[in-house]
Amino acid sequence: MVGSAIARQLSSHPDVELILASRDELDLESQHAVNVFFANNDIDEVYLAAAKVGGIHANNTYPADFIYRNLLIETNIIGAAHNSGVQKVLFLGSSCIYPRAVGQPMREDALLTGVLEKTNEPYAVAKIAGIKLCESFNRQYGRDYRSVMPTNLYGPGDNYHPENSHVIPALLRRFHEAKVSGADEVMVWGSGKPCREFLFVDDMAAASIHVMNLDVATYKANTEEMCSHINVGYGSDVTIRKLATQIAKTVGFTGKIAFDASKPDGTMRKLMDSDRLFATGWKPTVDLQTGLVLAYDDFLNGETREA
Repeated sequence: MVGSAIARQLSSHPDVELILASRDELDLESQHAVNVFFANNDIDEVYLAAAKVGGIHANNTYPADFIYRNLLIETNIIGAAHNSGVQKVLFLGSSCIYPRAVGQPMREDALLTGVLEKTNEPYAVAKIAGIKLCESFNRQYGRDYRSVMPTNLYGPGDNYHPENSHVIPALLRRFHEAKVSGADEVMVWGSGKPCREFLFVDDMAAASIHVMNLDVATYKANTEEMCSHINVGYGSDVTIRKLATQIAKTVGFTGKIAFDASKPDGTMRKLMDSDRLFATGWKPTVDLQTGLVLAYDDFLNGETREA
């Protein structure tokens, strides 16, 4: 989803030549395949958005996959980039890198100051390793490898799997199917009390390109050698209960919304402090209501294509 959005925006830049490969064309978990790909292409910059991702259920069910596969992907790509002489890399992480009990909003310097949320710890550890890989190549070899930590993302190209997707695509599908089937109730995991921040994927793509294009002095002025990542958020959050109500309205579901408090809530609040990024001149442009409409249109288009 994120990589596609970045590619769409970069394709409009006349001075950019995109070098792309589909999942079928390049196995990012194969060190040999990644090394050959870099050796066979003249690459100046790398946007590393590829990852195995999922919601609470997926992270709880497949913890080994989440840590192992993400470590493979990032070490293969960052290592191959360095070995091929690529000076600039942008690594995309996740807000789950921050401790479970952390001040809100979450500042970049909160990294590694406490225990991680149990439900997604393996994924978080892999993403922290990616940040430290970038920092380490910068320190030892003078590379310009940068990291951005997005909040929860949604939008065109999302994964709408009924069990393994994130909260917005999962609820879009659930409410849509309930509307189509005429169900009078939709059950949502958890108490509905946790607060989450959401950013439309095209905004994330714009922020990624913005950070990659910052001059070195500006980037370093807003980061630290051992805390080199930058948060990318919307700037405000919403409860899951309110989100579910808004998604139901977007989809057109008029039945009852129930909450299963026996299911895990995860961290009660995850709001990013994006002041460092905002200080460089970037701000999000798509509000949640508009973004949900666009995401639902994408879901419907996907349903049509599959049919």
